[in-house]
Amino acid sequence: MKIVFMGTPDFAVGALEALVEAGHEVVAVVTQPDKPKGRGKEMQQTPVKACALKHNIGVFQPVKIKTPEAVEVLKGYGADLFVVAAFGQILSKEILDMPKFGCVNIHASLLPKYRGAAPIQWAILDGEKETGVTIMQMNEGLDTGDMLTKVIVPIEDTDTGESLFDKLAEAGAKLLIETIPQIEAGSLNPEPQDDSLSTYAKMIKKEMGLIDWKREALVLERLVRGMNSWPSAYTHFQGKTLKVWEAEVETCEAQAVPGSVVEVTKNSIKVQTGKDLLVLKQIQLEGKKRMDVAAFLLGYKVETGMMLG
Repeated sequence: MKIVFMGTPDFAVGALEALVEAGHEVVAVVTQPDKPKGRGKEMQQTPVKACALKHNIGVFQPVKIKTPEAVEVLKGYGADLFVVAAFGQILSKEILDMPKFGCVNIHASLLPKYRGAAPIQWAILDGEKETGVTIMQMNEGLDTGDMLTKVIVPIEDTDTGESLFDKLAEAGAKLLIETIPQIEAGSLNPEPQDDSLSTYAKMIKKEMGLIDWKREALVLERLVRGMNSWPSAYTHFQGKTLKVWEAEVETCEAQAVPGSVVEVTKNSIKVQTGKDLLVLKQIQLEGKKRMDVAAFLLGYKVETGMMLG
């Protein structure tokens, strides 16, 4: 069948690659406009655009997908199916109804849990033991469409936002290729979502990475993993931002002031929290490279009683 693929970030690249590899006819790729990036403000292609050009697939980059001009372009492709993966714009009913088989979305959660922009990070922040991918038939709501297929992905204790992102991207690409023939054959039984079970995964903002040392260590350890690689969990040390990339929880009975350093070992800095200790293992001081605490301690003096934050 003829497919138009809509996606923008790295998460969507695997699905596009899988479609090409499986021999599907991807007639066009729709992605967000190029944006200036870095100090030089050079225009940067989206990861999906770069992938499309590599495979000689035409690219359409509308500023607004709902405009009459953009709608006419989409109609011109004569697609049977639109596949959407983290595209970044809302589709109108006119667009949703355009292809013969409608529009399907690759969503990185087990719907109806974690609808919204940041399901991967919130699954870690909330301490979930598993997540997954749902292929859903899109409607006008926010991730509210009927569920077509699902796959479960366990969350390991060491998973970060970045590692889970990679796992779900791979799982989503595989599930998409398994689902498309069933869509074409009409052999699926769409399952409506139970709205009473839904949760919303709001967009992650930079300030959400700030460590509140009054919270318990278990919650802060999940913050460290969930905010990796962006925006990162961070605190302050000697007036500079200190990013925390890796940490562990250590139980303790004693209770010092939250944010105070209670012990410094050869390769760790143990910090009091609202409950238990957060053991810092890998950190990055503002203006410096990311490094293990052992390397950090060769250049910086950290002593018991010092305060972070």
